[in-house]
Amino acid sequence: MKSTLRIACSRSHLQQVRDFVRNYLNSRNLPEITVNQVVLAIDEVVANFIIHANGEDETQFLDLKLAFSQHELNVEIADNGDTIYLPGTHQSPDLRAYIKEGRKGGMGMALVNRLMDRVEFFTRGNHTVCHLSKHLA
Repeated sequence: MKSTLRIACSRSHLQQVRDFVRNYLNSRNLPEITVNQVVLAIDEVVANFIIHANGEDETQFLDLKLAFSQHELNVEIADNGDTIYLPGTHQSPDLRAYIKEGRKGGMGMALVNRLMDRVEFFTRGNHTVCHLSKHLA
């Protein structure tokens, strides 16, 4: 089963993304904790695309595709803006240093990498794509 959503690059559409993902996953009768983890991971990646890759330019848009097969959820988030957004290689942040320095932000992708089984960023033409996957029993 596949499902797609297109949104403009505005934070105001994040609730729509969360609802879309939650409804899709709830239709699969998955445990609530799994649903919440996946919703959080997708929300974080979409927010990063909106804020960091597109500067909240509502003339740009993102395409979100969800597919479930053989107990695996595959998510594709495709940025249709003109800026290539490829986050650096994931490294677990030093939480003690973050707390000591009083830092805010910068933890989102670390969380995504912990919640999902696979996180990949790549380019397709002149657009950025993020693929997330999670094995669901």
